[in-house]
Amino acid sequence: MTRSVHRTRRMLKVAGAGAAALLALSACSSSSKSSDSSGSSAPSDASGAPKLSGNVTVFAAASLKESFTTLGKEFEQQHPGTKVSFNFGGSDTLAASITSGAPADVFAAASPKTMATVTGKKDADGTPATFVRNQLEIATLPGNPHRVASLKDLTASGLKVVLCDKTVPCGAAAQKALDASHLKLTPVSYEQDVKGALNKVELKEADAAVVYKTDVHAAGDKVQGVEFPESAKAVNDYPIVLLKNAPNAAAAKAFIALVQSAEGQKVLSEAGFLKP
Repeated sequence: MTRSVHRTRRMLKVAGAGAAALLALSACSSSSKSSDSSGSSAPSDASGAPKLSGNVTVFAAASLKESFTTLGKEFEQQHPGTKVSFNFGGSDTLAASITSGAPADVFAAASPKTMATVTGKKDADGTPATFVRNQLEIATLPGNPHRVASLKDLTASGLKVVLCDKTVPCGAAAQKALDASHLKLTPVSYEQDVKGALNKVELKEADAAVVYKTDVHAAGDKVQGVEFPESAKAVNDYPIVLLKNAPNAAAAKAFIALVQSAEGQKVLSEAGFLKP
């Protein structure tokens, strides 16, 4: 009887030790898996979304300079560790650079035609989306000393008028408005982007220029704006798209989302852009 009791006790001790060993091994295994899992996962922000970092290169129409610069700063504040770099210029020149292999993440053009240059070469990732529209306006010297009141007034003899080049969206739109009004205008110069045309007036090298309302708005008291009804026949849609070989696609998508968000649209509307 005593031997039986001792034997039973020894068996219970062995079984208990084995169970403890198994529990310890299981705990180590669980801890190891947890450690491996946390080590392999990407950093995330407070919302649980992947944390964005690195540089985002945005090629954008010159008329977007002020509003996109504001949105770029906002994006960097929302995503610490990111940097938004811009290349502003004529949409046709930017499109040519992209199709020639210039590294960029996002393209925002001032017309569907210039965007088609990029999509036609299959350099876009996805379908471009119109995010704003823009309308033309005449920029004159402060005080409008030549009393420009209409598009027809720009054809007056001796008036120095500047237009964007016809290959640039603002130039194509201006020509469309002139054609619709059956007017012929010979400018003193054609500029490669809308900021170049506006600058001529700001420097008093020209009496007037046909630019966008947003550019007149951005210039403040350096110029005076004159609206003309024919501009309604030449409103430009602005498309934006992620580029096919974007070096930082994740951050690029987030920047595009900011542009299209209510916050982004507010900034663009305040700059004078029309809703899409």
